[in-house]
Formats: sequence, C-alpha cells, structure tokens
Amino acid sequence: MIHIFIHALSASAGGGLTYVRNVVPRLALRDDVRATLLIGKTLRGEILESARVAIISESYPESSLSRFWYEQRSLPNIIRKSGADVLLSTGNFALFYSPVPQILLSRNALYTSTDFMKDVRERGDYRLWMDTKIKGALARRSIHSADCTVAPSETFARELQEWSGKNVRCVYHGFDSEMFFRDPAALPDAVRSQLSLSEDVIRVLFVSHYNYYRNFETLIRTISILKKNLHPRKVRLILTCKLISEENPGSYRADTAAELVRQLDLNEEVVELGSVPYGALHHLYRACDVYVTPAYAETFAHPLVEAMASGLPVVASDIGVHREICGQAALYFPRFSPEILAERIGQVCESAERKTAMREMGLLRSRDFSWDKHVEELLLLARQLVGAQRGAVA
Repeated sequence: MIHIFIHALSASAGGGLTYVRNVVPRLALRDDVRATLLIGKTLRGEILESARVAIISESYPESSLSRFWYEQRSLPNIIRKSGADVLLSTGNFALFYSPVPQILLSRNALYTSTDFMKDVRERGDYRLWMDTKIKGALARRSIHSADCTVAPSETFARELQEWSGKNVRCVYHGFDSEMFFRDPAALPDAVRSQLSLSEDVIRVLFVSHYNYYRNFETLIRTISILKKNLHPRKVRLILTCKLISEENPGSYRADTAAELVRQLDLNEEVVELGSVPYGALHHLYRACDVYVTPAYAETFAHPLVEAMASGLPVVASDIGVHREICGQAALYFPRFSPEILAERIGQVCESAERKTAMREMGLLRSRDFSWDKHVEELLLLARQLVGAQRGAVA
C-alpha cells in the first residue's frame, strides 16, 4: 500500500476544484492506497473523511505569495507527521525541500504565455504583471525542486520543458460522464428565463469566470458582428459569470469588458448568468447551439470536454492545447480575430450537416478522457518514485 499526501490548499476555483473533486473520491475506493488531503476553506465539508482518506483543513494567508512561504515553512513537518510515502503538490508550486518524493502538478499557462504578459502591460495592470513574474520564477524553481512534474496535456508539457529545461510528463486530466450527467434536476427558473428558450435565438455559450486570458473582449466583438450579420435572427452570448470585477475570483478587472458591451449596444445580447451549479451545467450546454472559447492561454480546458460530451459543437481559438484536446471535433480561428470567429460560428449554425458531424466527433473524442486512467497513471508514477528512493537508500 502506498500513502499519498495531497497538498491542495490552493484548490479554490476552476481546475483546482475540479481536480480534487474527481481524484480524491477515486482514491477513497481503492484498497492499495491511503491518502492524506490538505485543503482550505473552499472544500471544507464537501469532501468527507473515510477509511482511506484523512483530511487536514488548514487556515492560511489569503495572499498567494504569503501562502507560498507559509507552506514552505509548515508543510514539511505536517507531511512527516502524516507518515506519507509521497507528496502530490496540486497547485503549480512545489515544496523546495520535501521530506518525501514529490510529484508536482503544473497547470498554469500564464507563467509561460507571452500573450498574457503583453495583455497585462497593455491594460496597465503592472501589479499583476509583477505578481506573475514573481510567481513564474517560483514555478520554474518548483519544477527543478520536484522529483517529477506532470502537465495535463502534451502541448503544455512541451512548453514547460522548453521554459524550465527539465523533463515534464503528460498525464491527461479526465472526465466523468456519469457524474457530470447524473443530476436530473432542471436548470433553475432564474437561469431558464434568461435563455429565451421559446424564441428562435442562436445561443453561444462560454463557461468561465472573468479573467484576461480567456479573451472575453474578442468574443464580445464577435457577438456585435453576428448581431449585424444574422439580423433579423437574434443571437445571445451566454456567460457563466458577471462582468463585475468583485464577483470573480482573482484580481482581474472586468470593467473593460463591461464597457465594451455598453459601447457596442449588446446589453440584450450578452447574458450574464453568473455562477451555475456544477450539477446543472449539462442542462445549460444542451440548451445552447455552440460552445466557444477564445482563450489565448490554456493547459487542458475541462469545459471543452464537457461541451463535446454534451453534444455541443465547439469553436475554439487556434492554440495547441485546444487542437490537442478537440482534434477534428472543433472548428478553429485565430485567437484575436472576431471576424473569423463570427464566420466559424455561422458555419456551424447554418449547416445542420456540419453540426451533426461535429456533434458525433465530439462525443467520441470526449470518451478519450478518464479520471480513472489519470489516477492509475499517477499511482504508477508515485510507486516508481517511492521505489527509486527505497532502492537508493538500500
């Protein structure tokens, strides 16, 4: 039996939460694994202890850099007391002096993205620019400190290798179809009323909270073009966030996007649902006509797999990760071109044949991603590291 310490203090939104919610329950079902899970307030009460999973819930500084130094000082002793054989660090940063072999999950593309750094400078957000530079330096050192670094896609693994000079392995993130579709409850009435389901409307869906690298502004400009091109037919951009800075995680300012909506007179066309419960998301995907992501930086993109599994055609920005995850099941566009994105959306919505073909290819592609397979590969890697350490000691 192997004992894994999972350091997940940083799991508070997006991919981090998705990861813990899917991986930990699978470890709890195994007879050959024990796990100790370190989590923060976001997951308290959501994941319960079991015979195989012990939970430690810590309070920690709110600032990510303060939390990093807190972890460097406090975690080694916590890990020793747990008796764990191997450490799984899930939040891009490693323990520089881990008492056991360490696997680092690296899933933040911003540290390697020249587009992001340019975008932040152009917005005049120099505090975020400096914060990203500092975190990038710590993330690079983390790759050198970990015994093994894992990325959720081959494309991002190659980026990290070129950036750090260290070998990085790809272990794909997964998708649990049974879990995703299991909640039969309909969308809340407040959400359904905003979707105009009784009208002849093209519904373009984007699932994300607001941040810069998701490239909302390109998508908003696209809706303005579609509004003109499709008239008198209506178009709606369905967002699972609100373009209000205080209602999104992180320090990203949504003012630019909100002002662009006003300038382009899209208050009716841009529907800001806010956060939708995860269990109801599959109903939202199926209520829409096309899923779009204009992101210019990405490591895996779970919503792409969710959209394909829901039978929703995908149009994605032409970056390596999107092509790797979707393959031929999606149409692609240059990441900063609202004109070509509008053209691609039109190609999907105006051809029932194309829409059906994309739906079938997407359903097939979504089945290639499995959390069970992810856990198996992760455990194999963990056993190899522990075995190598014990062999070296012997």
